[in-house]
Formats: sequence, structure tokens, C-alpha cells
Amino acid sequence: MKLTAKYASNPTEELPLLFQRILQNTIRDYYRRQKIRSLWTTLFSAFIPSDQDKNQEDFDILETLQVKQESNDPDAQLERSQLINLIEEAIKVLPPRQREAFILRYWEEMSLAETAVIMKCSEGSVKTHCSRAVHTLATILKEKGVKL
Repeated sequence: MKLTAKYASNPTEELPLLFQRILQNTIRDYYRRQKIRSLWTTLFSAFIPSDQDKNQEDFDILETLQVKQESNDPDAQLERSQLINLIEEAIKVLPPRQREAFILRYWEEMSLAETAVIMKCSEGSVKTHCSRAVHTLATILKEKGVKL
């Protein structure tokens, strides 16, 4: 689609090389997005429960929260709601641009390009804001003694 949309007027001899370059860049972008999307959960790896130290790659903070949510145990529900409140309070501490980037990218699961358009900034700025937000949130939660 990118080839036809942007390069339809180019000579046909150039199209195979253009297609190859577009394909390579698209594949690289895909893997970069996957890496960035999983980055913030990786930073939360400091909160891995002690009984899961052996399976650190399998740990996902969102899955943990989801499992706890499904529990009918009142203690587990209270613990989960307290954890969510801590996360919400930590997000409020973030500067507005970092908070906006974090919420759009990780909670709303928007792409880097979509987030950049909404925030009216470059994709590089979005990456910077997200990275800083994740580091700040991880630090805040760790200081508050959050352990999953």
C-alpha cells in the first residue's frame, strides 16, 4: 500500500528497490514498536514476586492484576484496589506530557505515530516522554513498597 500510495509515479525500474526498502523499514518499525510496548512492563520487573524469580521472562504486571481482579477473596480485591489507587496517584505526579504519552501508548495501546499526531509532536518526543514516565512510575511504586 505504501508503495502504490507514495511511489506510483516513479519509473517501474525503481519499484523493486523501493518495495524492498519499504518492506525492511516496516519490519524494523514493527519490532521496534514491540520492544517499546513491552519496555514498561520490563521496567516493572523489579516487582516480580519472590516465588517467580525463576520465570522472570513470563511475568507480566498486567496479567497479575487481571488474575487478582477475578478473585472473589475480599482481601485480594482490597489489595488490588489499593494497588490501582497507588498507580493512579503515581500517574498524577507525572508531568502532563509524560502522563499523556504514557496513557496513550500503554493504556490506550496507540501506535507511536498515532500518539505523535494526537500530542502534536515528533515520534522521538513521544518515545522520550514514555521512557521518562515509565522510569518515574517504577521508582515511585518501588519507594512506596509495592510488591506483587
